[in-house]
Amino acid sequence: MERNELYPIFLKVSQLNVLIVGGGNVALEKLTFLLKSSPAAQVEMVAPMFREETVVLAEKFGIAMHCDTYNLEYLTDRHIVIATTDSPEVNEQVYHDCRTKSILVNVADNPPFCDFYMGGIVTKGNVKVAISTNGKSPTTAKRLRQFFEDVIPENIDDLVKNLNEYRKTIKGDFEEKVETLNEFTKGLVGKKK
Repeated sequence: MERNELYPIFLKVSQLNVLIVGGGNVALEKLTFLLKSSPAAQVEMVAPMFREETVVLAEKFGIAMHCDTYNLEYLTDRHIVIATTDSPEVNEQVYHDCRTKSILVNVADNPPFCDFYMGGIVTKGNVKVAISTNGKSPTTAKRLRQFFEDVIPENIDDLVKNLNEYRKTIKGDFEEKVETLNEFTKGLVGKKK
């Protein structure tokens, strides 16, 4: 049986330099997705042209846009690159350039040329759930995102904040604190039949 062996992490993209190569529909989708999750993301874009909606969104969030064709200089000081052009040759060049420089790269809709995938995300205050289908089915990830948006209560953030305050009052070492919190929160998980 095939299994998803991706390692999930949550990146502080407000502290990383992200480049989106491309200015079309897919670039707009990736920029929107990134800014919805992390409005303070440090992003720049490069493309010979940009959709009007992309320009409006980029201006709203202070995103630098370079009307230019991609070249290696745009990778200087980057941590993450997302290639979204309609040219497979350009996207693959971006991938190979990034691999040479040890920069994490995602070539949209081309899983073999991705170090990471941008999955479905559900955010309720401080709670964030990321969903991955191992690059196999973005539609399934979307449906699961919709499901979790419905089942995670709106007041989950109140619980998180209250537990954080409670955690500060617990005495003992790390293990004792974890055990106390596990005991306190076990009612959150339904009992197995």
